Amino acid sequence: MTRRKRYSKEFKREALRRANENGVTDTLVAEEMGFSTRQLRRWRDEASQHGEEAFPGQGNAHDKEVMLLKRENAKLKQEWDFLKEAAAYFAKESK
Repeated sequence: MTRRKRYSKEFKREALRRANENGVTDTLVAEEMGFSTRQLRRWRDEASQHGEEAFPGQGNAHDKEVMLLKRENAKLKQEWDFLKEAAAYFAKESK
C-alpha cells in the first residue's frame, strides 16, 4: 500500500499562482509539478472557500495536542465504562 504524497502549503500556493497565469492550463501545471488536475481543482476549491486559512498543514502543536487529548479521552471513557460494569456486577453479587 502506498502512502499519500503530502504537499506543503507553499507548494500548493505556488501551483495555484502558476495555474492563474495567462496562457497556462491546469493540465500543464499539473504535469510540470507532478500531480493530477483533480488535485489542483481540490486545492483551488479549498483556497476559494477558506482564503488565507486554507492549507493549515499538519504537524502544528495545536493539532498534535488535540489528537493526544482525544486519544486520552477515549481511553478514559473505556476505563469508566469498565468501572461502571464492575460496580454493577459487585453490587449485584453482594445482594
